Amino acid sequence: MLTYWRFYWPLALIGVGMVLSIQFQNATLAKYPDAVTELAVLALSYGVFSFFNASLQFIAQLANVYARSPVATRRSWRFVVIASTLIMLPLAIIAGTDSGMSLISHIFSIDAALTARVGEYLVLLCPMILLNGQRHYFSGLLVQAKLTGWMTLINFTYLGVVIAALLTGLALAIKPAYVVVGSEALGVVVMLALLLFARYRLYRAPAKPEHEGVTYRELLNFFIPVSTTGVMFALSRPILFAFVARTPDGIATIAALRVAFDFSMIFQQAANQFRHFFISFGFDDLPSKRRFMTIICAGITAIMLIYSLTPLYQWVWGTVMGLPAELISIARDATLIMCLMPAIIIYRNYFHAHLMMMRRTGGMAYGSILRVGGIYACAHVCFSLGWLSPVNATLILILGFVIEAVIAQFTFRQANAHK
Repeated sequence: MLTYWRFYWPLALIGVGMVLSIQFQNATLAKYPDAVTELAVLALSYGVFSFFNASLQFIAQLANVYARSPVATRRSWRFVVIASTLIMLPLAIIAGTDSGMSLISHIFSIDAALTARVGEYLVLLCPMILLNGQRHYFSGLLVQAKLTGWMTLINFTYLGVVIAALLTGLALAIKPAYVVVGSEALGVVVMLALLLFARYRLYRAPAKPEHEGVTYRELLNFFIPVSTTGVMFALSRPILFAFVARTPDGIATIAALRVAFDFSMIFQQAANQFRHFFISFGFDDLPSKRRFMTIICAGITAIMLIYSLTPLYQWVWGTVMGLPAELISIARDATLIMCLMPAIIIYRNYFHAHLMMMRRTGGMAYGSILRVGGIYACAHVCFSLGWLSPVNATLILILGFVIEAVIAQFTFRQANAHK
């Protein structure tokens, strides 16, 4: 179990480091005039951006699984470059055209001024798709080589750069969009430079080459289902926000839910690392690995409960981050409900790891699509009946992940039965 912990804790810190940057973005915007509007614009902008960016989330797993020989490494890298470019193009069209902006305005029911603010963010975010594709690819190589300690160092260097850039931009009173996106872009560029250094100085390829005959079609067949999983995850928030925006005080509620969901993502990212865990260690000695998963799940949930049930949340969101008081109460209630999420995510990811190792990633896609469908249906019903409160919106999000976890388990058992 000690071996598992030495591998896992740097991965968990990687997830924490990346999501902590979002907390500092929220804190920075809270210092601007009309903080509620600034946070809502950020939530809507990143909701749209994440729809495209989330399809890249499994590139690290693609590199971990396939980049195990010189030929496969080169071919998978080229695939990532092409895929990232194709993913960026639709976002650029939305951000750069009047019809794209009209679509944004219609989906979220926002006025022309807010739509223009969202469009400004999206234009700046387009190049991040290309940068993130490379970041995920080289991160996957380092995880494959079990260089997770270096990955932690690199990710916290990224966090330091982002924080420094945010504070500098705030002090210079630069426009919020430039501060938020510029700090993230600078952090990713520095991170990518360090990843490349580690790739060529520290990385060691597997002793036994694999996948030397891998084709672009095989990579595509692996990537499309897992990228669909990422895209469906990114759709979860915008679908909720599209309904919440139509409720009384919808903009304030969106801002508060973004704060709660972003905070919960710190712990959700830690839970997500079990995909890499099983890809690297396999599925032997399952009782020991399941005990390890249970201990991690209990620890993550306990931290979330302590935060939500003590004055700590008021100190962090109020005193440190300076969020408006009307947002803190909503965010706290939503976060308390989100304490259910780590157990659901870990359970789901146990079966996701099985499906990826079996090259049956289609089951992941089906589950994610049904998750989004369930979220949409429940949100529509609650909105129609006037029940769409912040608490109910959070419960709907969790219900969607329960649906996905059940489908992942069912698909794994079906695949295992037909071996």
